[in-house]
Amino acid sequence: MTLDEVISEFDRGLRSMVGISRMSRPIPESKIVSELDSMADEGPLGEKERAHSAGLMRVNHVGEVCAQALYQAQKLATASPELKVKFEHAAREEEDHLAWTSQRLKDLDSRPSLLNSLWYAGALAIGFAAGRLGDRASLGFMAETERQVEQHLDGHMKTLPANDYASRAIVEQMRIDEAAHAAAAISEGAAEMPFPVRALMRAASKVMTRTAYYL
Repeated sequence: MTLDEVISEFDRGLRSMVGISRMSRPIPESKIVSELDSMADEGPLGEKERAHSAGLMRVNHVGEVCAQALYQAQKLATASPELKVKFEHAAREEEDHLAWTSQRLKDLDSRPSLLNSLWYAGALAIGFAAGRLGDRASLGFMAETERQVEQHLDGHMKTLPANDYASRAIVEQMRIDEAAHAAAAISEGAAEMPFPVRALMRAASKVMTRTAYYL
């Protein structure tokens, strides 16, 4: 890795932790909002609804902070130029998610997790460890991570306030992207993660999501 690449990755990691991110795609817009325009059906969020949406979006923002760290680590661990490109492509789409969720938190008068540095450091270590096990294992870790994130986003779609169209539009596009990342990893020869590893990943995810919802 060249010095310019090291500086670029350091810059991306720092921006991920402090909440300054770039987007290559605009924030997804709800088709429902477009159809309703300014109709009363859209309605403001109540205090509890706003707090719940903010909690879920904070969890999603933490997930994207972790995604940046994971893909950075996996790029560092692999010797394959082709895989480096694929990890970079996925990381750029995840950076869109990071920017979208960051903006949505602001719109909801809320904040990112206070523990972003901790989440980032942990994900970086895990991603590098997975990458050092070999490319198939690294891709398998990527595929399983994205599958679990997709399921997690499905759950959010069920619990987000019905009239929080802005958050729903963001989460739906994120869900589509995560599914595509998992499919891409599988097509590249991802190894199936053993059940104990999958279970451990789910347990760690639950701890992170429950903590990030509040902190």
